Amino acid sequence: MQVDELLKPFPIKEFHPFPRAMMGPGAHEMIGPEALKLGFKRTLIMTTGLRGTDIVHKIAESCKYHGLEVVVFDQVESNPKDYNVMDAVALYNSEKCDSFISIGGGSAHDACKGARISVAHDGRSINEFEGFNKSENPKNPPHIAVSTTAGTGSETSWAYVITDTTTDPDKPHKYVAFDDASVTSLAIDDPVLYYECPVAFTAQCGFDVLAHASEPYVSRLNFQPSLGNALHAIRLTNRHLREATWNPTELAGREGMMYAQYIAAQAFNSGGLGIIHSISHAVSAFYDTHHGLNNAIALPRVWAFNMPVMYERFADIAEVMGIDTHGMTKVQAADQALNAAIRLLRDVGITEKFTDITQDTHVKNRLGTGPTAFYANRKEIDGGPATIDAITNHVLGDACTPGNPKECTFETVRPVVDHCFNGDLDELLT
Repeated sequence: MQVDELLKPFPIKEFHPFPRAMMGPGAHEMIGPEALKLGFKRTLIMTTGLRGTDIVHKIAESCKYHGLEVVVFDQVESNPKDYNVMDAVALYNSEKCDSFISIGGGSAHDACKGARISVAHDGRSINEFEGFNKSENPKNPPHIAVSTTAGTGSETSWAYVITDTTTDPDKPHKYVAFDDASVTSLAIDDPVLYYECPVAFTAQCGFDVLAHASEPYVSRLNFQPSLGNALHAIRLTNRHLREATWNPTELAGREGMMYAQYIAAQAFNSGGLGIIHSISHAVSAFYDTHHGLNNAIALPRVWAFNMPVMYERFADIAEVMGIDTHGMTKVQAADQALNAAIRLLRDVGITEKFTDITQDTHVKNRLGTGPTAFYANRKEIDGGPATIDAITNHVLGDACTPGNPKECTFETVRPVVDHCFNGDLDELLT
């Protein structure tokens, strides 16, 4: 049953599982011993390669030191494509591996979760598993997910996101699969591994956390076990993102964002998401832009869109973002939450609308190296009517949209999308 079907007739809400996790400075040094305890013998490491760092090499060598055989697949692309998943499955099978380690951010973890699902179903195309709990075999290879960014939450959640490159290039499709069988065996969150994350990615991933936390807090699911985690993750992000961005080797900032990421993922894992994520998925489907950057651009517009039906919740958000709300009405306090989000976005130097993203900032290194080279001929981002219409239609079909607190139709969502491409954030300030 799909989420939109579940919301209407049933009051029952499901609490989805979390993996076991090891968190804190030095946690990555436990990968080898923990892999042995999980029965790993010959493991496939899935990663983007993490250019400019030696993180993958050090982890692979540590695994070998502990007696594991290691095969490395370092071809995962940002916004992982279906062919990334299936190439990894082919290598896993040909090398007779028995387990997975993913190293990186959401792209590495999502591709790995998809590969595990495919392996458990005799190599069937990952695109067959779009939707909710579509896998039929609950048993798949064990998986340790090692995060090198504070943003994704994929090491924590039951969701993974894949771009389907078999679709019409004029109507690209990026989808979310939710599957309890995709939950990792062990999450490793070590803030020391975040030190080498570039400034821009640190900031953008931080807004992924803010989206993960704020959307379940205002979701129409209104899932009570998620609300406390959601608020605390917002508080941590507001407190630590600036320091993590601009003082990247200061442990306090990195560790604060590590906990914010994990707690926010716990919130959305059962509390749901909304159209911040739906817009992000749509834009990266068309232009392969960074998921965190997309969330950052969409977040203020979607907060403004949802505020009329959630003033009290946004007033709570204002308080945990450091606003003194004493003497304010709920509406006034909610407005200050939006101002605080825009202030944070500007403080960490994030681009403010999609049409300001240039080729150099996202396309140069994301041309799709697989057989379809899906983005090789992608044009610069434009905010014309045809683009706005196409993005809006993608949003309306996204699995995250039913959780949005305000009802979404083409007529109501299109202006939000248009503002993400063409509007000025100053128009939202009060």
